[in-house]
Amino acid sequence: MNTQFAVDSYAKVHRQSNVEVASPHKLIDMLYEGALERIVQAKGAIQYNNIELRGKKINSAIAIVGGLRTSLDRDQGGDIAANLDGLYVYIQNILAKAHRNADAELLDEAAKLVGNMRDSWKQIG
Repeated sequence: MNTQFAVDSYAKVHRQSNVEVASPHKLIDMLYEGALERIVQAKGAIQYNNIELRGKKINSAIAIVGGLRTSLDRDQGGDIAANLDGLYVYIQNILAKAHRNADAELLDEAAKLVGNMRDSWKQIG
């Protein structure tokens, strides 16, 4: 039996069960954590010159930030939602540029922004 396949399968089931029971606040927190995890993995891929993995992890982080954007309540969120949307777009652009240029410093910038947002989100929970 392929051990990595078993580990990946367990992780997928574990994530799915966490998502099914998580509150909306926890789901957003999980998105932030997922984005940070992908950014760190992409940075490692840059260090090891693994272009394919870098692309997969950065594209995944961009998609997660896109999920955060779609979760915004623009009707009730007003200026805060608009500002967050702009920040999410900025982070997505940083991530895309980091991928194009294999730039770990841009990944650090994106991670810092996402980390600060996650920390703020946890404080309102």
